[in-house]
Amino acid sequence: MDEVIEQGFYRLRSLVTETKEVQDAAALEIEKGSAELLSMMAKTVGAVVEEIGQEFLLKAKMDTKGELYDQKYYAEKMIILGKSAEPVSFRPDNPTKKVDQQFCVLTEKGEIMELMFSNDGFIIDTYTSKLSEDDALHFYGYDIIYMLYSAMRDYALAQQDVLDALNLTLGFIQRRNETKQ
Repeated sequence: MDEVIEQGFYRLRSLVTETKEVQDAAALEIEKGSAELLSMMAKTVGAVVEEIGQEFLLKAKMDTKGELYDQKYYAEKMIILGKSAEPVSFRPDNPTKKVDQQFCVLTEKGEIMELMFSNDGFIIDTYTSKLSEDDALHFYGYDIIYMLYSAMRDYALAQQDVLDALNLTLGFIQRRNETKQ
């Protein structure tokens, strides 16, 4: 093999290794700061939840036809950031109540909450609890950051250069997660 080609090959292999090391270091920095990023994004999007959010059911009764009556709703509107594929088996406030659906939501105050729905066939009620940013990322993954990014983009809540940087960071995270699987 030609010596120049061989040197080029070894240099290219070296560059690939160096690039991988830089990417790994960047990924660690992103992972370390992801809870802080989530917190900042939640506070930013929280400002528009009152306008774009939905009222969620606090409690209701269900008749034999499946129709709801005596509905009560949460005072604050919320938006859904994620849904658990496998809800926990029971609610923390009452272990006798099975959890039928479990969501990660954002409130008008910019708080990340967990919202659990229970249905015993007659009464549908919910339980909410505040989630730390670390717990939210652990239980619901980076999808909640994607949802917040979409809201920031759709409602023009940040300057274009900030949105571009977030888009680049989220793209990097997504590609990295795809290569891990």
